Amino acid sequence: MLRRTRALVAMSIGALALTSTPALASTPALAPIPAVASAPADVNPPPGLVDAMERDLGLTQEQAVKRLANEQQAARTAPGLAKRLGGEYAGSWVEGPESTLIVATTNAARRRVPGARLKVVAHSLAQLNAAKEALDKAAAGAPKTAPVWYVDVRANSVVILSSAPAEAEAFVAASGADKALVKVEQSSEQPVAYADVRGGDAYYIGSGSRCSVGFSVTRAGTNGGFVTAGHCGSTGATTRGSNQQAQGTFRGSSFPGNDYAWVEVNSSWTPVGVVNGYSAGIIPVNGSTVAPVGSSICRAGSTTGWHCGTVQQLNTSVTYSQGTIYEVTRTSVCAEPGDSGGSFISGNQAQGVTSGGSGNCSSGGTTYFQPVNEILSVYGLTLVTGGGNPPTGCQNHNETYNGSLTNGQNQYQPNNSYYQSTVSGTHAGCLDGPSGVDFDLYLEKWNGSSWAQVAKSDSPNPDESISYNGSAGYYRYRVNSYSGSGSYTLGLNRP
Repeated sequence: MLRRTRALVAMSIGALALTSTPALASTPALAPIPAVASAPADVNPPPGLVDAMERDLGLTQEQAVKRLANEQQAARTAPGLAKRLGGEYAGSWVEGPESTLIVATTNAARRRVPGARLKVVAHSLAQLNAAKEALDKAAAGAPKTAPVWYVDVRANSVVILSSAPAEAEAFVAASGADKALVKVEQSSEQPVAYADVRGGDAYYIGSGSRCSVGFSVTRAGTNGGFVTAGHCGSTGATTRGSNQQAQGTFRGSSFPGNDYAWVEVNSSWTPVGVVNGYSAGIIPVNGSTVAPVGSSICRAGSTTGWHCGTVQQLNTSVTYSQGTIYEVTRTSVCAEPGDSGGSFISGNQAQGVTSGGSGNCSSGGTTYFQPVNEILSVYGLTLVTGGGNPPTGCQNHNETYNGSLTNGQNQYQPNNSYYQSTVSGTHAGCLDGPSGVDFDLYLEKWNGSSWAQVAKSDSPNPDESISYNGSAGYYRYRVNSYSGSGSYTLGLNRP
């Protein structure tokens, strides 16, 4: 995963400006990469989930269970490898019936990486992303015959799907994208936004259009609510729940350019950290770690219920009649009108809300979803999870502070402020984050004109610790979510 900053611009490539963290020193070509700490798989899938994976992915029961466990481990491992490979990183994915993790690099001298199979390729992920961004910036000039383009890490290229390849090639030339990084594939796909939508459980907008609830969220100063697709309703539109009772109001909505929204519910509704998996039963939501390309993924919607498939591409741009949507994820899961806004989940990790696609659940199809972490970050929301309580592993420190992060967010402790140390001595910080995320911890000191970093702990894990011997002065801790969302506890000792 590449660290980057994006600006929120209507009908443009970006979404939310993510606060970047200090750059990491690059890893020498042949330097051994520290092993990623393994964590026991905690996948205990409901029988209905396994049954759906057997049905839709052609797996045996044993393969389905192993696949979920391997994908969970891959989601933990891949971000740390991306951090360590730096500029030579070219993406990661899982493949095979039991999901083996593959990591790509441009460094032909590298022989191995821990926890994954290595593949040497020609182009880095940064180069591919740059080529796709050039296409995104030129999206207004894209022909209707080329509605979809994405970064294909498995093919190490940017792919454009088009029913008229010559028109797509002319679009590439006009965009200024590096032609060597882009290939055009013949396709008759013509995605449309699902007009009547919801997510998991149904909800109704205005006089009767229907969508699906994505995931429950909280936000300070509100009753909480849920995220869903932006094309389901505009800001200010009112909703009714599946029981046809008054439910809430759209507090934010973006479409096209993006396809996300959030609805604040009234006091009669309580956000709960689960997904209605229909035939699969009730699925708990325990976080929002991004599933690698190739992972199994399932979708819940009020029209077609529960269906599964695989993640085909991240960072896809798709054009509907209303305009282009950027940075959505392409999947092989089927969907139909009325499923819009519904939950995409991999194992117990929230992935996104249903946007649109092509095909149906009789003949099969392709469906796109808007990643949930971007929605949380844009609107300052916190995902409601099954646990709901912050971790407590740092409670033995003299002071403890609780907080909650969305993907890419920074928070400062203590209490969004700083503290003064009048003597020299040891500053000790302990960060305890939820399973499946990558939270980092930084200690900063005021140098008279700005805050300067003096210590850091940035492993690819949720938990971090710092011990720093410093002189008297003003200090603060910066807690950063490199990936994932959830609650944390920070313990600290002052000199």
